[in-house]
Amino acid sequence: MPELIFLTGASGFLGSHIAIQLLDRGYNVRATVIPSSARGRRVAELKESYARFGDRFQVVDIPDLAVGDFTAALQGVDGLIHAAAPLAGRATLAEILSGAVDGTLNLIRQAQKVGITRIVVTSSIVTVSDLVNADPNLFTDKHWYAADKETALNGGPWDVYCAAKTLAERELWAFNDAHPELEITTSMCALVDSPFSLTGSTVNPPFLYGPFPEGFKQPTPDYFALSTNIQIYRFLKPSGPYPPCPSYTDIRDCAKAHILALNSPPTAVVGRKRLVISSPHAYDFKGVLELIAEKRPELKDRLNKEAPPTFTFDRLLVDFKRIEEVVGIKKEDFRPSDETFLDAVDSLIAVEKQWAALGHKVDIPDDFE
Repeated sequence: MPELIFLTGASGFLGSHIAIQLLDRGYNVRATVIPSSARGRRVAELKESYARFGDRFQVVDIPDLAVGDFTAALQGVDGLIHAAAPLAGRATLAEILSGAVDGTLNLIRQAQKVGITRIVVTSSIVTVSDLVNADPNLFTDKHWYAADKETALNGGPWDVYCAAKTLAERELWAFNDAHPELEITTSMCALVDSPFSLTGSTVNPPFLYGPFPEGFKQPTPDYFALSTNIQIYRFLKPSGPYPPCPSYTDIRDCAKAHILALNSPPTAVVGRKRLVISSPHAYDFKGVLELIAEKRPELKDRLNKEAPPTFTFDRLLVDFKRIEEVVGIKKEDFRPSDETFLDAVDSLIAVEKQWAALGHKVDIPDDFE
């Protein structure tokens, strides 16, 4: 009997990749969508996108993970991946804090009630550093962004996002310490859907780039739905902002880390499973422009003509030995950067063509205001 995995945020960029990889690996999936005012439509779209998997893919409608009892939806589940989170710029400060902290803890408590012990939670690289003042040599599972709730509520959206992710993860680990029977992993792969993310595991990534999954549909221009790929889309605009820093992980590598974390060695063997993940490959904005011009010459005339910023680093230095120890992904297993960026561009152009065919005007935004 295939294992059943409960997946939150299955309609998001990362969640949809996790869902596809789980199904391709033989798991069954019970999924929720990212909470939004269009939740009903998203549930219907999600069912349609995965219809080919039949009853191996189920969708449950949970309005708010932070409140209520939904243990019935967790019955029969073998493992849980929590990839949903409120997004910077798309929720109030209080909603981001409540969703990130209360939503995570409520979900974990209810999983515990029904006996689920294998839990993977998407965190973010911002729980290690806010990236604005980053020292690229300090990205390890032992480092934390300095955050408290009072400072977060008095700060701007970016401060709140960084603090909310950090506070949520700290609360998660405190809960795990009190319940060592849970195998929790946190994954810090990226800033998922942000305009600038129980043997417990967390995966803590930077920006996530790459193709949209099979079945991705966007009938009307919704640039938020492009998630962090919007940063790559802006390379295809003659004038506009570049990403704030040269850090990324291929979306497919990040999804893979989440799935492998489900069956990672026990905490008693490898210690707290807090995975700080970033691509080992250099990321140079000028190099990306040159790559697109060479490999996709039809796009050359629309590339960003602004001078790209320079940085003191071209990648985040993370502990790849630790990644291999916990989930078995070696440094050489990460996808080449050319593949990541070209696949992202091809996906974006495919979406753009869908919009144009339906009569929509495409206007790549500089921000989400």
